[in-house]
Amino acid sequence: MWPKSNIMSNRPLKIVYCTPSLYIAGGVERVLTKKVNYFAEHFGYDITIILTDGKGKPNAYPLSPKVKVVNLEVGFEELWNCSFLKKVFLYLTKQRIYKKRLSETLMQLRPDITDSLLRREINFITDIKDGSKKIGELHVNRANYRNFEANETNWLKEQFARWWMKGLLKKLRKLDRFVVLTNEDKAAWKELDNVVAIHNPVSFDDVPQSPLTEKRVIAVGRYAYQKGFDLLLQAWKQVEERCPEWQLDVFGDGDRTPYEQQIDQLGIDRKRCRLNTPTQNIQQEYINSSIFVVSSRFEGLSMAMLEAVACGLPLVSFTCPCGPLDVITDGENGLLVENGNVNQLTEKLIYMIEHPEDRLRMGEAARRRADAFRIENLAKEWQQLFDSL
Repeated sequence: MWPKSNIMSNRPLKIVYCTPSLYIAGGVERVLTKKVNYFAEHFGYDITIILTDGKGKPNAYPLSPKVKVVNLEVGFEELWNCSFLKKVFLYLTKQRIYKKRLSETLMQLRPDITDSLLRREINFITDIKDGSKKIGELHVNRANYRNFEANETNWLKEQFARWWMKGLLKKLRKLDRFVVLTNEDKAAWKELDNVVAIHNPVSFDDVPQSPLTEKRVIAVGRYAYQKGFDLLLQAWKQVEERCPEWQLDVFGDGDRTPYEQQIDQLGIDRKRCRLNTPTQNIQQEYINSSIFVVSSRFEGLSMAMLEAVACGLPLVSFTCPCGPLDVITDGENGLLVENGNVNQLTEKLIYMIEHPEDRLRMGEAARRRADAFRIENLAKEWQQLFDSL
């Protein structure tokens, strides 16, 4: 039973989302677009997306004509190629501009709910007295929110990260709700009592299921430290020696050079291990594969992993924070590997390769698991959250 105020209202719920841009073909942009399209088309919500950047650039993903977009033209992108001192000055200047323009826009729109994707507006969004309830969405896990990766971190960065997190917690406490992607990450925010977990929706709808007949393992993600492809290649060196008929295909953007060099250093057969650029038809690549491997050091909730289960691929994954534990039940729809354990990753990949009956069984279970991540199911969770506010 929904609260009477929402049932009896004569106007649709008015929601504003704050995010930097929509022209970048990233996971956040894809998820946001899918959600707001569904909310506008199926729930009739009055939705406006407020941007700071990308004026005049086409959206990366199709947006419903029912969704309005306002670009405040702050231009934080100007900071990308500046010296440190100029960057500090520009940031402070643009932040003041952003706060003024966003405040004026929210006072004019008077939304029921304002949803921040936890970018620059999280510093002041709860101070704007426009009457709206304030929600924050985090699309990575707590430990890696600001991407302080192990290969880049020094003592000074660690101290800054602690100071920064302390300030962030003060801002998050002021939110009416703070939404994270996984139950695992929800448990990490012990200082807060306003945290809820709502998964990302899978981006595919009604896709064919892979027959799991191709002797191919697939991995998808940026060529970056986070994705752990260096660990995957170490494991694959051993896999290809014991399973010579199988091949590994990786798809993603970024600099492949260090991984190409690693392939040569390890003596991996390039004909059976290919590092590919992004493809416009990743769905078909999943269908043409039989195992999906996750070698990430950390995630938020991997969109590629959700896409793989939607195509009926069994998973072999590190138990990295966060995501795999919310998707995979070990031995049921995939195999979990101790985080960072290359030898165990090798053995479980080989097990999945050498046991086709288990592979088929887990693939069927993966497909069923994907139903929990369909937009129509997750949209109901968002609807309940909005109505509770």
